[in-house]
Formats: sequence, structure tokens, C-alpha cells
Amino acid sequence: MKAAVMTALTAPLEIQRLPDPTPGPTDAVIGVEACGICRSDWHVWQGDFECDLPRVMGHEFGGVIEAVGADVRGFKVGDRVTIPFHMACGRCVYCYTGQSNICRKLGTIGVDFNGGFAQFSLVPEADVNLVSLPEEVDALSAAAIGCRFMTAYHAIVDQGQVKPGEWVAVFGIGGVGLSAVQIATVLGAQVIAVDINEEKLSLAKKEGAVATINAAEDNPVKAIKDITRGGADMSIDALGSTITARPAIKSLRKGRRHVQIGLTTKSETETGDISLPTDIMTVKEIRFIGSLGCPPASYTGMLTLIANGRLDPTRLVTETVALEETSDVLSSMTAFATMGFHIITKW
Repeated sequence: MKAAVMTALTAPLEIQRLPDPTPGPTDAVIGVEACGICRSDWHVWQGDFECDLPRVMGHEFGGVIEAVGADVRGFKVGDRVTIPFHMACGRCVYCYTGQSNICRKLGTIGVDFNGGFAQFSLVPEADVNLVSLPEEVDALSAAAIGCRFMTAYHAIVDQGQVKPGEWVAVFGIGGVGLSAVQIATVLGAQVIAVDINEEKLSLAKKEGAVATINAAEDNPVKAIKDITRGGADMSIDALGSTITARPAIKSLRKGRRHVQIGLTTKSETETGDISLPTDIMTVKEIRFIGSLGCPPASYTGMLTLIANGRLDPTRLVTETVALEETSDVLSSMTAFATMGFHIITKW
């Protein structure tokens, strides 16, 4: 099979011919039809996540099952499927309670084992980790759901428990942030988008944001409090930095909640540890909620909204590319120059 292989951190991926994967008893092999190139892939490429080399990255894909192991019961060859970002064991207390995204033996496809930057990808524990696609959801949509759209869905619906009419402030309008704008809007929230890039803010407006704030020009905390007459009901940091998390929390009214999606990058000051306004959080009784990926149990509602046309992740796809262009997309992410989703569709 043809694959884009990471052989060294930050180096261009090598296009190689690798053996087709063979499933074990509980595994499945997916013929990848479309695969997103994600900020999480960039984190791996930068060395922010531990990863053995060489590695085939890629965790946002949709495709068709080409082979299944003898013990797989819920899926068969020819089924159209997608996957969550995180691979679960299906046997721990977290998996039993629908929280497989924080499985005790959590593995990440494209990080801990080879992923979707290839024509075929092996998915372990297929009965646990595969998600069936409705007829109305094609492979491009599945790749766009990827980890960005489904991460935003889990954050807004499961963790943030958004309600119609609430004010939601989204900080960082990359792929996850733009997804959050669309999802929260469709669910009836009033969304304020915050970024320093006018083009990204323009995209947020198209996805339903009722207001946008350029944080390079205006104080986002003051602006949000003025727009909402007191503060947001929910804030989201979709980037993962002091410069987004702190104002996001400060923009809330009393008794509300902040959902943290973004992870920090490796730097001298923010390697998994950023300063928070804890006094404000205490006296205002603000809840800080972490949100990681999306368990398969939560896909049903999201896929239903996509199938009936209320949500459309493909609107966020700005470019489809060939496998050979993957390195160029990753490089552009270093300067935060990408907008929307880039999806590999040509092999």
C-alpha cells in the first residue's frame, strides 16, 4: 500500500510502499477513502506527543471495511465506517460506562500505531472502536467529522451541556473552534467567535456566529461582557494557551462553565501547564471542564444531525489534497496559516 511516513520530527513525510495490514482476531482493516490532516497530527509531527518512528499518522478517516478478524461480530467486509481518535480496550470501567475516550488502556491511532495517511489502516478491537456510517454520510463527511468536529460536539453537548439561548464564547477559530461555532449555533446557542485572524472570523460568521472579536484589536473580555450584558454562559478554549484560556474564563458570568479542548504545545512556558485565574474561578463559582475527543456512544446524535442536514462538517472543508501534499499542509500549520479542514482524497 501507499503511505506517507514520518521518519523524523518536523521533516517532510516520505511517500513509501508498505505491506498491506493483516487483521488479528479482533481487528479490522479499513480501505481509507478520505483522511483529514489535523492539528493533532501537527502536534505529533512537532514532537508534542510521544511517538515511535517511523510512523504513519492520520486519525480522521472514513472508508470501507476490507477485512475483519475471526472474532469480530458487529461489522463485516463492505461496511462503511469511521473511527474515534482514541482506541479503547472495551473491557475497563471507563469503557463499560460509555467513557471509552478516557479508556484505562487508551491508544491513539496515528500516534501509538499506524493510522490513515495510507490506503489501508488497521483498527484494533473493531467491535469497540468502529462507528457505522449512515447512508447519507459519505467518506468526506466522515473525515471532516474526524477529531475536530466530533471533539467540538462532545465538548459542547456532553461536557458543556449547551442550552438554547445561551451565550457561548469560542476562543481560537481553527478546525475545532469553527466546528464548535457551527454545532453550538445549530443547537440554539448565541455564539461569539474570538481570534486574531479576520479571515477565520469571517468563516465563523458564515457558520452562524452572532458576533466576532479580533483579540489583536479589542479586549475580548470587555467586548464579550458588553455584547452579552454580563458575560458568557459557556466559554471554550479551542487553542490551548494562556492567551486564550485566561480571557475565556474571565469572560464568563457567575456560576457558569469553561470547557477546555485545546492542548498546550511544547514551549519554555506552556508544556501542559498554564496559569489560570483561580481567585475569579472560586468567587464566581466557575466550573472548569476538560474535554477529550468523543466516545463512540456519542456519535449517534451527531451522525443523526448530519444525516438530516442540520449539521454539515463538509462546509468546513477548504481543500482536498493528494497524499503527497500532506507535508505542505503540516508545514503551513506551524504558522497557523491553515483555515478550515484539509482532507486527503487522492492516493
